[in-house]
Amino acid sequence: MSGAIDALVTELARLPGIGRKTAQRLTYHLLQQPSAQLARLVEVLAEVRDRVAPCRECGNVTEEQPCAICRDLRRDPGLLCVVEEPSAIGAVERATEFRGRYHVLGGRLSPLDGMGPEALNLEGLVRRLEQGGVREVILATNPSMEGEVTATYVQQLVAGRGVRVTRLARGLPMGGDLEYVDGVTLAQALLARQEVPR
Repeated sequence: MSGAIDALVTELARLPGIGRKTAQRLTYHLLQQPSAQLARLVEVLAEVRDRVAPCRECGNVTEEQPCAICRDLRRDPGLLCVVEEPSAIGAVERATEFRGRYHVLGGRLSPLDGMGPEALNLEGLVRRLEQGGVREVILATNPSMEGEVTATYVQQLVAGRGVRVTRLARGLPMGGDLEYVDGVTLAQALLARQEVPR
């Protein structure tokens, strides 16, 4: 492999969810595209780099300050959904009728990866809580070990501020078979069981 091709494979492999083989396939796919299409891709990447930045209020990615969600007066500023990454906002928005606001941590606690509390947008969260008006913080971190540690840390940070702290429910997916559910998910579903209405 030439130096330029190998460099592109290496850079693509740094993207989340992209391994070296997928990066090679993407590289060869790109090499087969017309030069105008490659130029457009480079142009769009530069545009995103130059125009998109974190929202100064919530940390979501945006081209305008503050972001559209923070500017929306129809949203309840008393409900604050705390997520790890901006991509989680899109997932919550697509899946629910949530009408509150968000706070993006910018990652999750992972000491092995060098992600301590100082690497997260926790100061911004504390500042928002100190401004008042927040009634409930909804912890919407990922259901992983790091996500659980992060949720616990944020819960302790919020404790004593007169703010209700809730956590997204976890459990069984609709249409799934118990036989194929992993043990952790099944254990969480059992812990979060609810009484059947009569």
